[in-house]
Amino acid sequence: MQIKKPANGKELILWEWANFQPGYTELKKQILTTKNVEEWLGGWSLLCELGDELASRLYVATSVNTADKLAEKRFENFMEKTYPGISEADQKLKEKLLASGLQPAGFEEPLRKMRGEAEIFRMDNIPLQVEEQKLNTEHDKVMGAQTVTWKGEEKTVRFMETVLREPDRAVRQQGWELLSTRQLVDRESINRQWQQYMDLRIKMAKNAGKADYRSYRWQQLSRFAYSPDDCKSFHKAIEEAVVPVVTRLTEKRKQQLGIKTLRYYDIFVDPTNLPPLKPFYDARELIEKVSAIYHQVLPIFGDYFDSLDKAGLMDVPNRKNKASGAYCTSYSYIHSPFIFANAVGIHDDVQTLIHEGGHSFHDFETYALPYFQQRHAPMEFAEVASMGMELLASPYLVKSKGGFYSERDAARAMIENLETIIRFWPYMAIVDAFQHWVYENPEKSIDPVNCDVCWTTLEKRFRPHLDWSGYEEVMMTGWQRKDHIHFAPFYYVEYGLAQLGAAQIWHNALNNQSSAVQNYRRALQLGCIVPLPDLFKAAGVKLAFDAKTLGEAVELMEKKIGELETKI
Repeated sequence: MQIKKPANGKELILWEWANFQPGYTELKKQILTTKNVEEWLGGWSLLCELGDELASRLYVATSVNTADKLAEKRFENFMEKTYPGISEADQKLKEKLLASGLQPAGFEEPLRKMRGEAEIFRMDNIPLQVEEQKLNTEHDKVMGAQTVTWKGEEKTVRFMETVLREPDRAVRQQGWELLSTRQLVDRESINRQWQQYMDLRIKMAKNAGKADYRSYRWQQLSRFAYSPDDCKSFHKAIEEAVVPVVTRLTEKRKQQLGIKTLRYYDIFVDPTNLPPLKPFYDARELIEKVSAIYHQVLPIFGDYFDSLDKAGLMDVPNRKNKASGAYCTSYSYIHSPFIFANAVGIHDDVQTLIHEGGHSFHDFETYALPYFQQRHAPMEFAEVASMGMELLASPYLVKSKGGFYSERDAARAMIENLETIIRFWPYMAIVDAFQHWVYENPEKSIDPVNCDVCWTTLEKRFRPHLDWSGYEEVMMTGWQRKDHIHFAPFYYVEYGLAQLGAAQIWHNALNNQSSAVQNYRRALQLGCIVPLPDLFKAAGVKLAFDAKTLGEAVELMEKKIGELETKI
């Protein structure tokens, strides 16, 4: 295939559709046979790598600085002028391969995914997807601009999470109220964006011939292994197996803190009245100690992480006009991930960077697969890679093994990790159940007032231990502050399912750390060449939605918390 490859990333970000078109035209003209299909796939894989990395680089530029007008313009130009051409051309090549009846080795699952994607592809949806991406950028700008004045200095939303760890309850309350008041200022603008999101998604589903957006999105996400009803069963399992445990942990926390009711700003503080964990002073220390931990888990993982650091492929510190959250994306052409985070000096930053590192290792391990189309595992397992790494890394948090803490503080950190996981499942159920309600009732959910009501109902169902009295408006608008609901609809149950898979990996690691790590790595190497349940199986665990499996995981965590408390 005749195509002039870019010399580097800076050259690639200047590419337009004209740079891709000759390669796609050549592949489209070729007659596929058993003799040339692998070479043909190699050419298509190269084009996919280039297009994927271009999109990733342009998106990264908008998130590392949400106020960068040039980056925003470049990304908009890509979405408007290059993305449509690539999307249509990829669709033609999918149709060509599917029509050929050829099935290259290791391509059964990618072909199944392609059939689903090809079935719902519509050219009419490309302009809608462009508009959706513009909305994502606008939402990022709104969230990235949210700051407050704290002790005379301008502080980001992420920084204010450090205040929630302060032992003085009055200080925590003051900080949280200040932040919540600022976030509510954007309530109406986010509501307007929400109505635009809903309108676009309803149109996409209709264009694709689907009865509703959920069925469209389910197929778009290639969810072959489970259904919406399985998700609802998982919600019920969480209500049955996890919510009572959270209630027990809450009662213990209230007693330790000497309070009658638990407010949101009481969740993160150390209940034993010890000072907040301060694992590092700056991003450089964070990166170096996480690297040391990875080298302990498996030397090749440490080498992978170090390569990102040396190449400048991480942006870790928090700052104003930086998109919220954290992510790992792939620069597919150069075969290297990029890690984005917002570190402010709390233990959650440690867990977040370890989490994103797990994603990066997944990418590194799949680059060995010959074709781009084989490398992207279902998100349900991609999150096992990240969440599993958080728990596999936990034995090395102590300073004696290169980590951050004394033995006592490492025990505190692990208790925080485990309690966070347990509390997460009910929150995940709120987010996922909310999205099912949204797209089952689009005529109601397009009105943000109804979304507020639904979120309130779910809060009371899954987090009855939290006292929101006096803060009802903050509580009911919780859906506005969960980016996944806006950016990536239905992308959240993956975290809950993956966390259960990761908990099983951790159980295996408590019995044999080396074996658990090796199984974990072998599963990462499979990319998407086997079905989702088989990926879990390769890691030595199972994909599950039931209260029994979930209950066993939570029981182990609660038991471990009790053991760790004796070390404090």
